[in-house]
Amino acid sequence: MAIPQPAPAPDNWSAQLRKGSLDLAILASLWKKPLYGLEVLRSLEDGSDLSVAEGTLYPILNRLRVEGLLESEWVDSGTGHPRKYYKLTDAGRRRVKEMSRAWAEFSDKLNGILKSIGMKG
Repeated sequence: MAIPQPAPAPDNWSAQLRKGSLDLAILASLWKKPLYGLEVLRSLEDGSDLSVAEGTLYPILNRLRVEGLLESEWVDSGTGHPRKYYKLTDAGRRRVKEMSRAWAEFSDKLNGILKSIGMKG
């Protein structure tokens, strides 16, 4: 017989929710134009208050690149050191659209459930 596990603490649950949505947020931040890493961080913070550590961002960017969703290119910034810019590939554009549709569908359904406890969607 399985031993029931305690429900995750709210802070842990919130962290897991954020972690699960980072790929979508990062890909969406690159929709309009290529950005270098710190610009991606700023975009996430400005657009959604998603504060992401550099040590979290760069491994995700690299994984998305390896998966073929992003391309990267070193560009001389004119300030003494080059910057690595990331841009969506065609596959990345398709993926972010798929993820956006799935997110919208999921959040609509969850909002419908949350209305029963008085939460507005």
